[in-house]
Amino acid sequence: MNSDSSASPSPVQGLVFVIEDDPAVARLVTSALEEFGFVAETFLTATHALRRLPVRRPDLCIVDLGLPDLDGIELVRQIASTYSCGVLILTARGHTVDRVMGLELGGDDYMVKPFEPRELVARVRSVLRRRGVGATASAGHSRKNARFEEWVFDCTANTLRSAEGGEHVLGLAEAQVLRAFIERPNQILTREQLLGQHDLSPLDRSIDVRISRLRRRLEADPQNPKIIKTVYGAGYMFAAHVSWS
Repeated sequence: MNSDSSASPSPVQGLVFVIEDDPAVARLVTSALEEFGFVAETFLTATHALRRLPVRRPDLCIVDLGLPDLDGIELVRQIASTYSCGVLILTARGHTVDRVMGLELGGDDYMVKPFEPRELVARVRSVLRRRGVGATASAGHSRKNARFEEWVFDCTANTLRSAEGGEHVLGLAEAQVLRAFIERPNQILTREQLLGQHDLSPLDRSIDVRISRLRRRLEADPQNPKIIKTVYGAGYMFAAHVSWS
């Protein structure tokens, strides 16, 4: 099958580890990634991936939750807490509790099988862009620190500093939402925009958990927020002026 012009290699390229115990699915994912210019390595077990990670650091790991030797949620936690790479969860588990746990423990995105290969590649690109990998990295250096109210957020280190000198390292899930806010302040953003996902289930409450955690860090009174405001029936708005350095 011939690729059309939209299938030319993306300028945002990187090394991706595909951790998937189904060889057919692993081949499909790897083929799609390589078609768009990514380098991919496949691992059929968590054990093999964990042995490889200290040797060659990927830009992103695609993780299946149904692995034979280790629960995928635990693997996501280990990768996110130890290595500075993105994590995209690709699984047949569509339950809300799995999605919330996966994202809260360090996943940058979550896709449910069956999937469209081109959408998967688009999700990979999106995660890498948010993490400043590839062609967008140089642009990211000129917009490293975001200043708002009494806070400074270092987008490269996911570090939040207060005017009093206190410093907090945000988890990847919270940092993703904060970056979405500071890039579009004083705009109403939907739950899908904040999570970087499409067709989000109305029952998915993962964004509410992240918003609550951010409010506890940023707001003087989290019960009456002044910075992260709820726009009922529409989404959330970051009501602060943002400057960059």
